[in-house]
Amino acid sequence: MHYHSLGQIPPKRHTQFRKPDGELYHEELFSTEGFSNLYSLLYHANAPTQIVQVGDPYSVVPEVVLDKQLKHRSLKGFQIAPEDDYLRSRKPVLVNSDCKIVLAAPRQSMTDYFFKNADADEVIFIHVGSGTLKTMYGSVPFSYGDYLVVPRGTTYQLHFDDPDNRLLIVESHGPITTPKRYRNQFGQLAEHAPFCERDIRKPELLETHDEQGEFLFYIKKEDQIYPYIYLNHPFDLIGWDGYVYPYAFSIHNFEPITGRIHQPPPVHQTFDGHNFVICSFVPRLYDYHPKGIPAPYNHSNIDSDEVLYYVDGDFMSRKHVEKGMLTLHPGGIPHGPHPGTVEKSIGAKETHELAVMVDTFRPLQLTREAVAIEDETYYKSWLPEDVSSGGNGTQVS
Repeated sequence: MHYHSLGQIPPKRHTQFRKPDGELYHEELFSTEGFSNLYSLLYHANAPTQIVQVGDPYSVVPEVVLDKQLKHRSLKGFQIAPEDDYLRSRKPVLVNSDCKIVLAAPRQSMTDYFFKNADADEVIFIHVGSGTLKTMYGSVPFSYGDYLVVPRGTTYQLHFDDPDNRLLIVESHGPITTPKRYRNQFGQLAEHAPFCERDIRKPELLETHDEQGEFLFYIKKEDQIYPYIYLNHPFDLIGWDGYVYPYAFSIHNFEPITGRIHQPPPVHQTFDGHNFVICSFVPRLYDYHPKGIPAPYNHSNIDSDEVLYYVDGDFMSRKHVEKGMLTLHPGGIPHGPHPGTVEKSIGAKETHELAVMVDTFRPLQLTREAVAIEDETYYKSWLPEDVSSGGNGTQVS
């Protein structure tokens, strides 16, 4: 990320910084990788360490289905039932040791508690809904198409404008960064990058809540949710500066890279995680070679699982696509465009598709929530219609 500052900070770090009444502000170093990587320095009105009560945790360990079948899968994401509470609404559907892919449809804002994910960075994609991400760093407004990037350990609330909300959440057990090849040696996004610093929306409107009482936190650690009650309001910063903070980036501001012939998926990369990437497929002009084929070619992703979350628009390589549909093409078997879509794509000039892709370099496992919304016939969707509808087949045992 890039340096940012809000509010009041002292001219020198780790020095006396006093309130108007002479008391010291409470300095906190916030870093997700010890003292050797990016960090921010926070200045609290009150000590951030004062705990009133700790409750018994409850488990949110994903219930993995031990399904050893290697096959293409499709999940109907909008069949995840809405729930009032934000935390209860989060349903992990695909998981491995590096990340969790979560679907959520919360109805209510987080007004009576605060949440901190101490396990993972979070990328929250806003498919339906709008509102404000509130944190100690300030506020970040969000709407349809926004990625909210929340560093692990950040205490936050989501305030929604309406009860109709659909979220795709990726939890990352390593830091979420922009791809290294997009940045120069000083960390600045380079000229060839598909977005720049102007597209990144940083926290604004820092509000200092110098309040004491009983403030309920839910802290996630090792897939347990711990209820804590703190004495002081968490959003009590008088100021902060540094390189670690939440931010928003709109998928609509991703500038697609196109060429004379079909470009490979890495040109769509938006974020980098540990052993996975997140890509954005956005409206773009098709390939302009006179004999170009806009539809993607068949490919064998031997060493990665490919997940595509369909957001909006028309998809030239897929049939029967619906909003919120999530497909898993596992490493080890090839996949490609559906029958008839390659020929149909020839001559097309542009696409209006909108999708989020997550490619993982370790296999993903399905959860019970995923199985409940799976289209079990999807793996047959590459067959000619006379075969897929019940033609000759061989029983596999």
